[in-house]
Amino acid sequence: MRNAKHFVLAALGSVAGFALVNFGNIASSIVVMVLAVVFVLVLTTPVLYPRSLSDDASRNQATEKSVPLIYWRPGCIFCLRLRVALLLRGKKAVWASIRQDPAAAARVRSVNDGNETVPTVFAGSEHRTNPDPSWVLAQFV
Repeated sequence: MRNAKHFVLAALGSVAGFALVNFGNIASSIVVMVLAVVFVLVLTTPVLYPRSLSDDASRNQATEKSVPLIYWRPGCIFCLRLRVALLLRGKKAVWASIRQDPAAAARVRSVNDGNETVPTVFAGSEHRTNPDPSWVLAQFV
């Protein structure tokens, strides 16, 4: 998480420098910075993800809908990359936050040598950790 915070701070600093150089005044730079902060907050919070259910409910729903079950956590840049890469199909998948349900975190740890590495995707009897988005897309029936 620490590296993600450093990345966000560096990105915001870059946006601020870009705005100041290109717009030439403080007011425009502040507006661009506020928009950048809002953008980053939307990308790193649950706004882009469907509402997270319990682990049991998530498993049942993924099975019923025949879609991948994707375990994620807020602030994870790899989860965000996967969510953006899946585009509209990503909304059809079942997303379970390991921060909201200890059982979800336990399932992720059980297949990742005790680590809470996300995204971890379960599709049928297979699972992958930080998979290529093309693999996840191929799992939709």
